[in-house]
Amino acid sequence: MRYMLLMNYEGGAGCDVPMGEWAQEDIAAHIEFMHGLNRELTEAGEFVDAQGLAAPETSKVVTWDGRNAPVITDGPFAESKEFLAGYWIVDVDSAQRALDIAAKASTAPGNGGVPIQQPIEVRQVMAAPALES
Repeated sequence: MRYMLLMNYEGGAGCDVPMGEWAQEDIAAHIEFMHGLNRELTEAGEFVDAQGLAAPETSKVVTWDGRNAPVITDGPFAESKEFLAGYWIVDVDSAQRALDIAAKASTAPGNGGVPIQQPIEVRQVMAAPALES
């Protein structure tokens, strides 16, 4: 079963200082933790993909009616400090294993080496329904 683990940055709850304001050694420890988790998942044959995402202020929203030029905007976005910071896609034997991986990811070290307790949303990746021929 494939699951997507969505890493949400919310501020507070163990990490109220943005990563850009952390000491360089804390950033390095955080990144090494993530690389280590990815290595562990790869060795277990569970790793599919993992990526960090750029800050929300760099994103664009595209809508198109299929006729006129697409509309590309930089919002609207809710006035919030919450954003999707990255994700993993894992292929595991059970929902419990996906939850266990998410729990470990939530303990990544943050500012001062304190676990950031980052919320990790766990969602099963669904297959498209079969089309009748």
